[in-house]
Amino acid sequence: MLTKREKGPVNVLTVEYTDTQSIIRADDAKLAELGYRSVFRREFSRIETISFAFSIMGVIASVSSTLSFGLANGGHAGMVFGWFIPCCFVMFVALSMAELASSMPTSAGLYYFSAKLAPPKYSALASWITGWANITGQVTLVCGIDFTCAQMITTAIAVNTDGAVILSAGATFGILLAILFSHGIVCSAATSVLARLNLFYVVINVGTSIAAIVALLVLSDGNRASTADAFTLLENNSGWASDGWAFILTFTAPMWTLTGYDSAAHISEETANAATAAPLAIIVSVIGTACLGWLLLIATSFAIPSVGDILSSRLPLPMGQVFLNVMGKRGMLAIWSLIIIVQYVTGAAQAVDASRVVFAFARDNALPGSRYWKKINRYTQTPVNAVWFVIFISAICGVLGFSQTALTSLAGSSVIGLYTSYAAPIFLRITSGRDKLIPGPFNLGRWSTPIGAIAVSWVTFIVVMLFFPLVHNPNAQDMNYSVVIILGVFIFATLSWVLSARKWFTGPVRTIDEMPSSSPSQSESLEKERA
Repeated sequence: MLTKREKGPVNVLTVEYTDTQSIIRADDAKLAELGYRSVFRREFSRIETISFAFSIMGVIASVSSTLSFGLANGGHAGMVFGWFIPCCFVMFVALSMAELASSMPTSAGLYYFSAKLAPPKYSALASWITGWANITGQVTLVCGIDFTCAQMITTAIAVNTDGAVILSAGATFGILLAILFSHGIVCSAATSVLARLNLFYVVINVGTSIAAIVALLVLSDGNRASTADAFTLLENNSGWASDGWAFILTFTAPMWTLTGYDSAAHISEETANAATAAPLAIIVSVIGTACLGWLLLIATSFAIPSVGDILSSRLPLPMGQVFLNVMGKRGMLAIWSLIIIVQYVTGAAQAVDASRVVFAFARDNALPGSRYWKKINRYTQTPVNAVWFVIFISAICGVLGFSQTALTSLAGSSVIGLYTSYAAPIFLRITSGRDKLIPGPFNLGRWSTPIGAIAVSWVTFIVVMLFFPLVHNPNAQDMNYSVVIILGVFIFATLSWVLSARKWFTGPVRTIDEMPSSSPSQSESLEKERA
């Protein structure tokens, strides 16, 4: 190797090329051990995988769209500590998930983990339940993110026209459809394009967050809350008699934000050195989002001298009023435009994530029409059909946007679905699967059981909390219908299992034994190019 390196730059490239090929061959061999034949090109590097998982949470846009939960239920203290406390517990979920992703780096992700860790008798059922919970959360989250993006656009229009133009629900739905369609085009691109785009995503995400923090702290000077109020003033505007319960409801905001980090597992078949890159991306993205979001909320708390004034705003999203008060019309529109871009790219990243889950579940023949959704496009070598399946279902879900209550319930359902799918394999890992897991490069060792137990306990608590309405004595307009949506999916999955799926669904299907498709894996492509 060293002799070749000394001969000139051509041989240096050859050595690096061979090293890359060796890594990809090892990844494909690991995937073959898990039972799947490689069909993707491994174009995501470590930094791009981290960027993807981080971008999917879109911290500045997520905080801007969920600020009302902290404000209404806890005021300043609700914003600041209602974010900090859940983030600490979510880290336990992330650590447990990272361990599983390192051990079993496959796009099948969570439902594959459940299948391998459950008792053999219940393996298929555990995989079925986890898979449907994850599919529900993934697809509805695309709709929730993109509808919020549409609302941000309507907020900008309202501010720009000084409130003269307030778009109707129908117009907002039209904007949603346009966003979804554009995401379908973007997400149908080749893996190499998607990987590079995520570097732009993370730059605009982090840059906008830092700009917002600085602007809120600097420009609010002279009209800001005191330090004591910014951190400790608890204001309960929820209608609930108990301040303690109202404060717990502030946990809704960070739980809606800290979702989707399992995306690193779902693109692991497109990632080089996936067993290391995927768990690192999960951990780094959660820590980064938690810290940056907390700093942003602290700055926002200082910039709000009166919580009541912000809550009484006519703008669809209260954060828009905060920026308008602090930065004026031009400044607000400038930062808001960047936040819209962040929300847009967050939706694009989530659509990619959801499409990989659909592809993987269809590859194991678990979805109606699986033969269509598991096809790999021969030009882009990505599951284009699965992408448009996600876009179509998200558009249907968007009809709920004509009712703000229904849309909020849909968003809550996405979080419940995702975290249920997170907890299922973690629970199996610390119970029936304690001796089944083959550790990957990242593993928790003897800490896996206590960390997993805390993670499952937290998810159980948070799922119950998310079923509660946000106001006391709700009427039909204020009711939380998440229980209806989740129950509907549960009934569908249960009936389909009892009546049909239990007879044919056996869990993850081995594809490594199938004849090669027309689309070669990256290791095969490199071998042909080298020859």
